[in-house]
Amino acid sequence: MAERVQQPPAKRLCCRPGYSATCRQGQRAAGAPCGGSGANQGGSGKTQNPETLLDIAARKVAEKWPFQRVEERFERIPEPVQRRIVYWSFPRSEREICMYSSFNNGGEEIGSSGESSDETRLPFRRGIALLESGCVDNVLQVGFHLSGTVREPATASEPEIVCNVSVSFDRCKITAVTCSCGNKDIFYCTHVVALALYRVRKPEQVKLRLPISETLFQMNRDQLQKFVQYLITVHHTEVLPTAQKLADEILSQNSEINQVHGAPDPTAGASVDDENCWHLDEEQVQEQVKLFLSQGGYHGSGKQLNLLFSKVREMLKMRDSNGARMLTLITEQFMGDPRLALWRQQGTTMTDKYRQLWDELGALWMCIVLNPHYKPEQKGFWLRQLRRWNSVDVCPLEDGNHGSELTNLTNALPQGPPGNPDSLTRPHRTVFTRAIEACDLHWQDSHLQHIITEDHYIHYCYHDNLDSSLFDPRGWPLWHEHVPTACARVDALRSHGFPKEALRLAIAIVNTLRRQQQKQLDFFRTHKKELLHKGTTSVTNLEGWVGHPLDPIGTLISTLMESWRNSEEGAATLLDFSGPLGAGRRMERPVLQTQRFLEEGESLVSLAVETALIGLGQQRVMPDGLYAQEKVCRNEEQLLAKLQEIDLDETLVKIFRKQAALLLEAGPYSGLGEILYRESVPMHTFAKYLFTSLLPHDVELTYKIALRAMRLPVLESTAPSGDLSRPHHIVSVMPNRLPRWFTLSHIETQQCELASTMLTAAKGDARKLETVLESIQKNIHSSSHIFKLAQDAFKIATLMDSLPDITLLKVSLELGLQVMRMTLSTLNWRRREMVRWLVTCATEAGVFALDSIMQSWFTLFTPTEATSVVASTVMSNSTIVRLHLDSHQQENLANSARTLALQCAMKDPQNCALSALTLCEKDHIAFETAYQIVLDAAATGMNYTQLFTIARYMEHRGYPMRAYKLATLAMTHLNLSYNQDTHPAINDVLWACALSHSLGKNELASVIPLVVKSVKCATVLSDILRRCTLTTPGLVALHSRRNSGKLMPLEKAPLRQLLDATIGAYINTTHSRLTHISPRHYSEFIEFLSKARETFLMAHDGHIQFTQFIDNLKQIYKGKKKLMMLVRERFG
Repeated sequence: MAERVQQPPAKRLCCRPGYSATCRQGQRAAGAPCGGSGANQGGSGKTQNPETLLDIAARKVAEKWPFQRVEERFERIPEPVQRRIVYWSFPRSEREICMYSSFNNGGEEIGSSGESSDETRLPFRRGIALLESGCVDNVLQVGFHLSGTVREPATASEPEIVCNVSVSFDRCKITAVTCSCGNKDIFYCTHVVALALYRVRKPEQVKLRLPISETLFQMNRDQLQKFVQYLITVHHTEVLPTAQKLADEILSQNSEINQVHGAPDPTAGASVDDENCWHLDEEQVQEQVKLFLSQGGYHGSGKQLNLLFSKVREMLKMRDSNGARMLTLITEQFMGDPRLALWRQQGTTMTDKYRQLWDELGALWMCIVLNPHYKPEQKGFWLRQLRRWNSVDVCPLEDGNHGSELTNLTNALPQGPPGNPDSLTRPHRTVFTRAIEACDLHWQDSHLQHIITEDHYIHYCYHDNLDSSLFDPRGWPLWHEHVPTACARVDALRSHGFPKEALRLAIAIVNTLRRQQQKQLDFFRTHKKELLHKGTTSVTNLEGWVGHPLDPIGTLISTLMESWRNSEEGAATLLDFSGPLGAGRRMERPVLQTQRFLEEGESLVSLAVETALIGLGQQRVMPDGLYAQEKVCRNEEQLLAKLQEIDLDETLVKIFRKQAALLLEAGPYSGLGEILYRESVPMHTFAKYLFTSLLPHDVELTYKIALRAMRLPVLESTAPSGDLSRPHHIVSVMPNRLPRWFTLSHIETQQCELASTMLTAAKGDARKLETVLESIQKNIHSSSHIFKLAQDAFKIATLMDSLPDITLLKVSLELGLQVMRMTLSTLNWRRREMVRWLVTCATEAGVFALDSIMQSWFTLFTPTEATSVVASTVMSNSTIVRLHLDSHQQENLANSARTLALQCAMKDPQNCALSALTLCEKDHIAFETAYQIVLDAAATGMNYTQLFTIARYMEHRGYPMRAYKLATLAMTHLNLSYNQDTHPAINDVLWACALSHSLGKNELASVIPLVVKSVKCATVLSDILRRCTLTTPGLVALHSRRNSGKLMPLEKAPLRQLLDATIGAYINTTHSRLTHISPRHYSEFIEFLSKARETFLMAHDGHIQFTQFIDNLKQIYKGKKKLMMLVRERFG
């Protein structure tokens, strides 16, 4: 028998048994296939021919022993025995082949040919298709080596491909694969799958030979020489150089090859030192992870990484040692991600999805180190790895950006507030810290072992009432441990394929939580007065269960719900849905008898629901950091989504009512208790779910829960000591601390939604609406959210298909009034919308509401809002029609509006005077009062724009003299310089002069001095001058009296004054422009002088003045030769 060269040690031994139950007893080795869909002959499970002792023994040896050990143990192994060992050494289950060739594990469809549209690209599915299409040929098994050819049929775009495939195997595991297709991927290619499944399904059609060393051993010298020469002849181009080299070494007595007894044989099976594990392409795992990370979350890379994590969980479930190996490779690539150092250098945070991948990485390592069947050397190796990663500077922290102050997993949490003196000296906790701490945990506790291994572990005579009791008064086992740590044990059991044990421990933990809840309630009831009197409390859980990195509540719920679904289906299997994709596998397990540890009428689903309610209702501190706070919100929503999938029956409703009552009475232990820590996580989202679920069953309890949950103490100030006896008292241990709640906006939105839900449900119930209104006014501090609630209430109260709900309408109005008061002195971009909406709401409420908001306008609106929006809307025809008012009611409402307008005009004449005049038009006394307010304010409180606007309004209303008076007042505030020829007030000046001219010579004479004083712009003055000379003043005078019709002379006042001022303005403007003139403006300047000449010529001696003016320019600016040449050409 040939001996083999000692091979270097390969991979670690795999712990899981290799024999699959799909190989039925009694099947003969030479006749029937041994796994998958081909292992179904017999049908009934009873065979007529019992399995031979040789096959039974060979199969067991093939599963457990490396073939070298068999050779060393026995001097000679008969050929039939060797054949049977070799035969049974190939894997007989398709499950592992599927696991190593696709992201999803195939579920119940393993072995079937059905393909869904999204699975056709999976190597496993395509391999099945090639196998069933007859594309596998030339299959040969030589010892522990399988080879064959797989043909891929031609397609429209690709020619036919024939691939040479070889597979090595050992102890029912594929240990190496080779395919000429050159596939580079984490998983086995289609062709390897097709060949392996051919051997699984059609073992009787595979030619089986002993290892090649055994065949060579049977040859004599001539046969060996002929064998070698024929082999070289057939493959001379490939093997001739190698054959010659080996021949030279063998003929050299001192060569290394002659120092070894025997020769290697690749078909002779594994050596004693070889690790027994499935083939995993480590290089491809690293390359794929590196590629996904480099894509930064784009192109579906995040999904692909989650699929890899799911694959790790699947391997752990199968108890495959490659699970830890693959996770190690993934972790190395994550730690080598160059973005970590870049983010640290720039001080930026990683993306949320990337952060979640790190969380899953840490959770998987937690599962691995808590493997209940680990070997000490394995745990030591993992611990060294984890510590090495943990020590790297760029290793992500557990809570995202901030170092947490939590204690070790194995210790109970302190009962004091955060911010302990030594908190700054504590090291930061990374994503690996919990896994490192978990290495200190063990499974040797006898009580724990009894819990997870026995269905009937009961102690009926146990009556210890201590908190650390091993059993409750019913004799049921309890497990007292840091809750997240205990739940991590449950997750580890599930992850490593121990669902029965996980369920037993989960039930013990939940029973412990229920007992602790009752004890906490009893303690609070006993010491309630003392706690309220002291006015201090400690947060019972610095480390909340919801949003915890280990997701303890989610783990318990998943474990219980999976077992419940299994019992509902009536199947004797347990399904695992762990991992990001919920991918699981079926494990053949007897159904666990759990009813012994449940109350009468309870089920696993009711236990899961109660667990969720206990966890969600726990009072816990809001963690530091944006990511940790977002995780709290996200985890709460995930748990509520699981609860919403469950239909509430009578039993579950009882549990809801029981837990709701307990949470209300549990004091500092409950987020819904009377004593609330200032920085506790709010209960709004949870309470909204309870409200909608319980409302049909217990209205009073429902409202108690929702009203209690409306609190948001982080926005409240500390209550004075005199109020300590008040119910719902808010206590702050650190009143001066300003917490950073990054999710506060989301929290306030949830608070608003809870209030809106209550308002909707309370429609028609005046007492409840009043109570909800009080709660909103007390607890909601955001004006935008209160405004939203007001709008919601208004919509509900005024539904089209029913009469308005007056009470709810009043609630809406009251909330709107509160919004007005809150935003009166602050900037809010929605303020104008809020004002308009409030007037609409008050209109719907009736004339009394409108009158009320006008009476108290100064506490609700600015003067501008009150006049331009409120009073204007009230006095509009649409409002009168909408309210169906009689003449008396109209007059009363109008009087209120006019009173409001006058008050606003007194307070803010600049912005409200015109509105007041408009609103008071129909009341002579009020109008005169408003006009007098304008006159009083004109001297100091109003600018020329406002005065001109009101003056034009007066002219439009038929009061030209009042308009004239206001225009002259406006002119006193105006000042136009020489270059402001486009000033917006020019039109107002021209209008004022035209108005004065139309009123008569005296009025024009009065206004011209004001114009001359206020306007220095030559073009504006010349425009006014021409307008005054074109028509006779007073043509449209008062009382329609006409003047004599004579034009006013330019040589006399008041036009002479205006003419002189205009000429002077042209002269000054000319010198100013010439100071900084450039050649490109020369032509424009010549045109300006032409206009000036026209004005000069209007004077009696204008020609002489203009000539002198031009001569002066030529003398003064003679240096500007080109410009002066243009002046001479035009003006001589």
